[in-house]
Amino acid sequence: MRGLNMLLSASALATVATPALAQDIVFKPIVEARLRYEMVEQDGPLPLVEDREANAVTMRLRAGGELSSGPFALLVEGEGTLAINEDYNSGVNGKTLYPIVADPENVEANRVQIQYRTKPLIVTLGRQRINLDDQRFVGSVAWRQNEQTFDAVRVEYMGVKNLKVDVTYAIAARTIWGIDGGKFGSVNRPTEIDGDNVFANVSYKTKFGTLTGFAYLVDEDEPVAALLRNSSQTYGARFVGALPLAKKVKLSYLASYARQSDYAKNPVDYKADYVAAELGLEVSAFKLTAGYELLGSDSTTLGSATGFAFQTPFATLHKFNGWADKFLTTPATGIQDYYGGIAYTVPKVGKMGALVASFIFHRFSRDRLSIHYGDEYNAQVTLKIDKHLSALVKFADYDRQGIASFTGDADTKKFWAQIDYAL
Repeated sequence: MRGLNMLLSASALATVATPALAQDIVFKPIVEARLRYEMVEQDGPLPLVEDREANAVTMRLRAGGELSSGPFALLVEGEGTLAINEDYNSGVNGKTLYPIVADPENVEANRVQIQYRTKPLIVTLGRQRINLDDQRFVGSVAWRQNEQTFDAVRVEYMGVKNLKVDVTYAIAARTIWGIDGGKFGSVNRPTEIDGDNVFANVSYKTKFGTLTGFAYLVDEDEPVAALLRNSSQTYGARFVGALPLAKKVKLSYLASYARQSDYAKNPVDYKADYVAAELGLEVSAFKLTAGYELLGSDSTTLGSATGFAFQTPFATLHKFNGWADKFLTTPATGIQDYYGGIAYTVPKVGKMGALVASFIFHRFSRDRLSIHYGDEYNAQVTLKIDKHLSALVKFADYDRQGIASFTGDADTKKFWAQIDYAL
């Protein structure tokens, strides 16, 4: 309801702005479509349908447009997802004998926003897409068919050279679970998570890279204990940049640290650290990457549970810790992710655009107790077919080591093939 009230406020503001829009109106259409096949093969203790194999064919369409005049713009975008083949557990469709493919059928207003934008200042009010930095803490989860958006007011200020101040107050997150969120007993997968959330970034560009300080205050209103435990305060910094070493040779680097603790209604008293470090070396068409990421754990005890780990509930989680999505919720004992990868780019394939092939290896272990969770292999090939079309094939293979260490810790293979269209 609070999100709806914000959208109504945005509509009222749009009405006030109408006289300005009437002078010189520009319309930009939005049409995006994605057809995807996803297969999931997962081991487990129970005999599920077809040996726990899910096969999902889904089609996602976004359509709408933006009206702009001078510094004002009004954007409205609808989104719908159709399950052409629904032999999978979407998380909210009740088909719990299959592994999860988190692309439920859905129809919704994806974005409804009004924006004031000038060179030094952008203010956005309404339901909007928010991607901050590398989306490790706040992102739109664009990999899923139904993306995550926020009912929020966001202010971006660039009036000082090399400095950017970016502050958002969000009263609701519209989750990937869509209009059926919370059905079939999936109480931890709601359609909307209300709260009082503040996302603040201050970044400064130097000749060596960009230094960013951030604060993320998450205060969730949901009565479900598992969601209330996501209420947290996170403060940290990151530095990211690149340095040319020679012709067609470039070194890139990233370092980040954050400290997280309980906040607002969170019943758990905890403190945990986040650390990330990455180096990349580009040599002509090749790029080598090596990195480390820690989502730490506190040995706090709550009831019969011991340990609580650093969580990032609003992140684009699929980008991190392997594409098999085994660590969307950080295990109670934390996670250390050691990874390395290689990518190769062909700028043009005949009359088509760029082809990029990549391979990444992850080794996962606990933060506490020094136990090896497992290893994962990721591979992907993308091709830009023309101005509007692109294609992708992708594979993930998670190999568990030892006994299951957390819910869902099982050998898992995933395969995707998809076509994207954008006007």
